Amino acid sequence: MRKITSFFLILAIFGLSQTFSQVKIHENQYAVYFKDKIGTPYSIDKPEKFLSLKTIKKRQQFNIPINNLDLPINPDYIKKLKDMGYKVIKTSKWLNCAIIYTEDTSNFNKIRELEFVISKPKPQEKTYKYKQYKESKTKVEPISTTDKYNYGKAENQNKMLKVNQLHNMGFTGKGVTMAILDGGFIDVDELPAFDSLWQNEQIKGWYDFVEMDTVVFDDGSHGMMVLSTIGGNTKGLVGTAPEAEFWLFVTEDGDSEYPVEEYNYVIACEKADSIGVDIIHASLGYNDFDDNTMDYKYAELNGNTAISTIGADIAASKGILVVTSAGNEGDKPWKYISAPADGDSVLAVGAVNYKGNYGYFSSIGPSTDGRIKPDVCAQGLSAAVQGTSGSITTANGTSFSGPIMAGAVACLIQAYPEKSNMEIIEAVIRNSDYAKSPTEKMGYGIPDFYKAYFYLKTQ
Repeated sequence: MRKITSFFLILAIFGLSQTFSQVKIHENQYAVYFKDKIGTPYSIDKPEKFLSLKTIKKRQQFNIPINNLDLPINPDYIKKLKDMGYKVIKTSKWLNCAIIYTEDTSNFNKIRELEFVISKPKPQEKTYKYKQYKESKTKVEPISTTDKYNYGKAENQNKMLKVNQLHNMGFTGKGVTMAILDGGFIDVDELPAFDSLWQNEQIKGWYDFVEMDTVVFDDGSHGMMVLSTIGGNTKGLVGTAPEAEFWLFVTEDGDSEYPVEEYNYVIACEKADSIGVDIIHASLGYNDFDDNTMDYKYAELNGNTAISTIGADIAASKGILVVTSAGNEGDKPWKYISAPADGDSVLAVGAVNYKGNYGYFSSIGPSTDGRIKPDVCAQGLSAAVQGTSGSITTANGTSFSGPIMAGAVACLIQAYPEKSNMEIIEAVIRNSDYAKSPTEKMGYGIPDFYKAYFYLKTQ
């Protein structure tokens, strides 16, 4: 498991290449793509059958249409695959595909003969108009000198973003819902940093999209530590959004690294959208797989190609603010960001040290189509996290700068629920310390969320 945007949003249009009908994404696992959704028993006119009321209201609030992407897959297509002897593990409505398991590929020609099956869709070039944001000249009111929380070891990572000032004004992420996609949340149901989340019913649900079950607290410390930087609220550690609400989704298989995890990512994003989350955060990145024939090339980090990037941008088109870690490849031969950080509508977060200087391992940009990446930075060296032993410790990685940023974003959304995801992202970027002259290492730099608050007040 490798943990780690003009923002004019126009979705990629899938083009077709009729060379094969199933895509290998893991040992004995294949993605089978469908031509259409004709025959699905669901209708765009009755979205309450497949979307929550919260999701529908969000779409209405921001004039986001309910479209063909939202419709579930035609169940007859799934049945025909099963009748052919394939085990259908899971499906993705946004990608319009099924993931099948089989150890016998001898009859794949039969799949090719199905009239509703197509080759793997390849996204065409987007036609968005990218713009580089300029530094804002926002004036702010005097800051509070008395903090609402005693942040303990997390003081620096909160104050670096001035999110403590939002907390002092009462903006702590309350009422904002975030889905965290990761590799496991061991002992979140027991460790002290999360006591208040359970007491106040802030953890709304959880699911494992790898095993397709609800067992998420038995393994994987990474997701647990990520959650602690956002929702932690204990002596020695207060996160950037201690009153936010959370859905915890496992999408990573800790035993291997294959593209199936990107499909898990997309399917989890679909679930997050259907239940009406405001933010998706994932400290995940994809470029290097166990089978090197599946690796991405840097040229493919163009915001258009990687499956996880396509899913992240679709999620953003549905009104969700997507935050992702930039990656930890800065001191390695690859050195660049990984997918989905290349998404044009994704807030990609790099890492700095406690002084705000570039973190040596933080992946750099730009995307291969020339966009500024990472977008912004937060503390990722010696970040305070909940440890597995019960004590508060520190850890390194954009895996932690990302969620620290996501929590700060949640506080800003609480303050301005009428603002769209892209308006919030613009405010964060324009009020960052490198906004005047962004770089390949720092992007637009470290945001000042207090300044962003006043910027949004004037828009």
